[in-house]
Amino acid sequence: MNVLSIDLGTSSTVAVLSAFERGPRVIEVDGSVTMSSAIFAGEDGTLVVGQDAERRARLDPARFEPNPKRRIDDATLLLGDTVVEVTDALAAVLRRVAEEAHRQLAGQPLDQVRLSHPARWGATRQQLLRQAATKAGLGPNPVLIPEPVAAAAHYASLGRTLAPGSTLAVYDLGAGTFDCAVVGVTDRGFTVLADNGLPDLGSLDIDQALLEHVGRQVSHTDPARWQRMLRPRSLADRRTRRALLQDVREAKETLSRHAHTEVPMPEPFGDVLVTRAELEALVRPNLLRSAEMLAATIRDAGRTPQQLTGVYLVGGPSRMPLVATLLAEQLGVLPTTQDQPETAVAFGLHHVPAGPPPTPPATPAIDGRTVPAMAPATTPAAWPPPPPPAKPKGVRKPLLIGAGVGVLVAALVITLLAVTRGGSGDPVAAGTSGNAAQVSTRQVAGSCSPGGEPDADGFTSCLRRLAGTVPDVGTCESGGAGSPIQEAGAENVVTCTLPSDSTTSGRSVIYYEGLSFDVLKLGIESQLVDSAGALEGTWNGAGLTGKYLAGTMTGTGIMVFGADDAEICGLLVWVDFGADSPTPQDMVDYFEQSLKPGA
Repeated sequence: MNVLSIDLGTSSTVAVLSAFERGPRVIEVDGSVTMSSAIFAGEDGTLVVGQDAERRARLDPARFEPNPKRRIDDATLLLGDTVVEVTDALAAVLRRVAEEAHRQLAGQPLDQVRLSHPARWGATRQQLLRQAATKAGLGPNPVLIPEPVAAAAHYASLGRTLAPGSTLAVYDLGAGTFDCAVVGVTDRGFTVLADNGLPDLGSLDIDQALLEHVGRQVSHTDPARWQRMLRPRSLADRRTRRALLQDVREAKETLSRHAHTEVPMPEPFGDVLVTRAELEALVRPNLLRSAEMLAATIRDAGRTPQQLTGVYLVGGPSRMPLVATLLAEQLGVLPTTQDQPETAVAFGLHHVPAGPPPTPPATPAIDGRTVPAMAPATTPAAWPPPPPPAKPKGVRKPLLIGAGVGVLVAALVITLLAVTRGGSGDPVAAGTSGNAAQVSTRQVAGSCSPGGEPDADGFTSCLRRLAGTVPDVGTCESGGAGSPIQEAGAENVVTCTLPSDSTTSGRSVIYYEGLSFDVLKLGIESQLVDSAGALEGTWNGAGLTGKYLAGTMTGTGIMVFGADDAEICGLLVWVDFGADSPTPQDMVDYFEQSLKPGA
């Protein structure tokens, strides 16, 4: 079955083709996995899209519309002296993708076309999208799928467990809008339980904030010239403004990877150095609005953040490190994404099964509207999940976007302990029947007996023995990085922040008393990206012996270690914002050199 899936975005469009009985692959247009959604109207009325439209806009910006999807409610667009129906504008973008798909199909027909749309789009906007697809030659009956449903299907396709009764929050930050939703999983499929959005928040608004910041640095040099760039009066002014906007956009994208960059400026202005901290200060209030809206949407769905299976970030701008930081602070849950969040919805469209969705059980209407369920891409399985399937070529591991290490540790600990408890409140219940880890309520070794009065840092004598020299070099305090001790199932918890040799990395270790290595290991194993690549081994030091497990969890290095003869264990979390995440071997080496008792 040949299926074309198209995520028509505000500023860029992504298409995925599944044909010749092979798995889905991104259609590259103009040499890129994302095609610009921009259109340009020639003097003869011909509509040009993508990079060609971007290039021709330099000659006559008045005939250029960079974001036709944002104009969905306008009947027509005036481009220069040409009047263009909005459905024709959208059709031009879809047609360009369809042409490339037909070229790759080599004469074979398309069996189905799937299009994404915001969950809050009503019947009128959806009908306009269908009309555009028909005009583009994609047939009169494309399958329309809400974006958060496609995102949930993609999340499930990565080997994540979405069992019936579970819920996933989707945070979708695009070019022109912000959308969020809570997607529930029933035994019949996905259903949108609640959704919301902000029409005035997206990468375009972030670009505008950065442009205004740059203007404050240079406009005093020639105020009149700066105003002409903001409000072009001539063709030359429009060309200059367009080039500047492109440079500002590229600077913003660079700041997602680097701490600072320069914005090249036209004469008579000098180039401007901008930093990530400055950009984050500019956009923090608006991004905080989005985090608060997601929290409210989760409440509207009748859930708490801790009840969610996950928070999934999609849309290119969501890779900004500040997004994950604010969400972790607001929700106490660690958000996840992949290396190319802009392609998540397009791939997810493919993983929603073909054919009309089954009629779901009655679900409560949100604001008087219920979105039908879509069948899940994979059959949900109970915890613990099976080993993740081999990843198809071209799909890279999901990547955890950077956030403050303390916030990450707090959210990670809450997540791991929730999985470890298996939702029962009993640590032993986390195991599978028949071979569950059998852990006594108290294992006492003659040489290390848990219990006793904790010192000023929260350590008992036994727990300090496991910590070794860590309290001497790190900053330690009683508590589980924001997770209540009674919820963790441990009798005593101490968190230590460790010194770092880099401004972009951080390490923390949490010590547990009254919680065994075997129990905590169960939670770790269920969350590892590549369980086959994890390292297990034994250690000994300071008269203690024990076991360890080291691996990576969505881009973060993680390691659990514990003593054989006592319910004491430690959890090392290592995050690096400026490079690849630490490997399991890096974790083991660091443990041997710096954490192991007696090291």
